[in-house]
Amino acid sequence: MGLGPAVGDPIDLDALDGIVSPLIIEAGKIAMRWFRSPLVTEDKGGEQGFDPVTKADRMTESYLRRELSGLFPDSQIVGEEAGSTGPTGRVQWVIDPIDGTKSYVTGVPLWGVLLGLVVDGRPIAGWCRQPFLDETFAAIGSEGWLERDGDRRALKTSRTTDVDRATLYATHPSMFVEPWHRVAFERLSRQVRMQRFGGDCYSYCLLALGHIDLVVESSLQPYDIIPLVAIVEAAGGVVTGPDGEPPVDGGFVIAAASAQLHRQVLDIAAAARAESETPTRRTRRE
Repeated sequence: MGLGPAVGDPIDLDALDGIVSPLIIEAGKIAMRWFRSPLVTEDKGGEQGFDPVTKADRMTESYLRRELSGLFPDSQIVGEEAGSTGPTGRVQWVIDPIDGTKSYVTGVPLWGVLLGLVVDGRPIAGWCRQPFLDETFAAIGSEGWLERDGDRRALKTSRTTDVDRATLYATHPSMFVEPWHRVAFERLSRQVRMQRFGGDCYSYCLLALGHIDLVVESSLQPYDIIPLVAIVEAAGGVVTGPDGEPPVDGGFVIAAASAQLHRQVLDIAAAARAESETPTRRTRRE
């Protein structure tokens, strides 16, 4: 693959595809056991709002944890359901066993099993498996691909450069809780050519495939976005937080098909943020 590790790199990138791709496919099979079947759904959100978790989430994550810890015993593993295990160091595997559980429990196939690899704080590889569609979106280093029915197709973003020609996706407007996040998203929505809701992780995959130009979301957790960063970037896109840095902590995320488009969205977000931080001037009567 031409991605051999540099001196001192803790992971052999050339070997990753053969090792990890079978794991993500098997994890997808586990998740599919309960899809569109009677399933008990628990709420782990409480006062923060309904946040479902199921046996499928837990079993899928448990499988990936077990396999990864055996293959990479010196790596830390971080998952949505069971937190962090393993030694803290340069290498971190990030698992979202079912990204889009709300879609999953309502029978919508736009969910995915996410797995990401972070080395020295930088996402360098990612996988999104959608077993219902038999699709695996993946990236290792600068190479990204979609695999379906045994065929591989290179990922490439649309390269759209202007906001007014862009198609924008977000999972749901309720995710923009922070006032300036909501203002930024509303302003952007008025400028783009088309805006749609839904998709969860699959929207980022469609961005990498060239069908969507922008995904802008908020209230994300690290495991929601880290596995998708490498996929979008390998396709030629840009993914950051509002400060232009890698969104390894989640939060407000901008994923764009091109650097030019990303810059325009950053400017819109920056203006909304600056206005929210400017004190309202009041005229005092003497």
